[in-house]
Amino acid sequence: MAKEKRSNKWAFLIYQESLPDNYLEILESLHIPFVLSPWHDRDIHSTTGEIKKSHKHGSLYFDSLKSYSQVSELISDKLNGPSHVEVVMSPKGMFDYFTHAENPDKTPYNIDDIESGAGFELEKFLLEQNSDTFMNEVIDVIEENDFTEFEDLVRFARADNYLLLGLIIERTYFFAKYLDSRRHNPNRHKKKQEEDESDE
Repeated sequence: MAKEKRSNKWAFLIYQESLPDNYLEILESLHIPFVLSPWHDRDIHSTTGEIKKSHKHGSLYFDSLKSYSQVSELISDKLNGPSHVEVVMSPKGMFDYFTHAENPDKTPYNIDDIESGAGFELEKFLLEQNSDTFMNEVIDVIEENDFTEFEDLVRFARADNYLLLGLIIERTYFFAKYLDSRRHNPNRHKKKQEEDESDE
């Protein structure tokens, strides 16, 4: 009975050796937003020390609640995947598992190799999972470029990093206040003046 719990977010596993070549087309045709990890092709089995079979972890994001058996059948029928599926309890935890971001003992995988489709908002998802990292990155950008105007920051993000642009829009108040405080900080003006004089 426990297996018939229902959720709108389900995680699954697929193996490269049994997966149809057109797996992305199949997933797109289901019209269910999905996200897939990079190929985990360098994972080491903890007990045998051998490399595990190449596989991907994935998640489906349904509009309504689905049961274990509904999702299990979908994965095994359409993708030849194992019938075991799990409820996604933490999208952040799942994302970290995709790349092994929080586990230095495991092989790291490239965030750029994550695949998604059917309307899954990958940029937004990545931003939500990494917002602390991106916040620090934007502050570094402001300080390295000595920005004091919000417009300069937006122009930079549009040209160089659209993911940062999403965060800047989401946290406009914080970054606008931070830029204001930089612009009006008397210590900053003094320091800049000293630097200019030392350059002469």
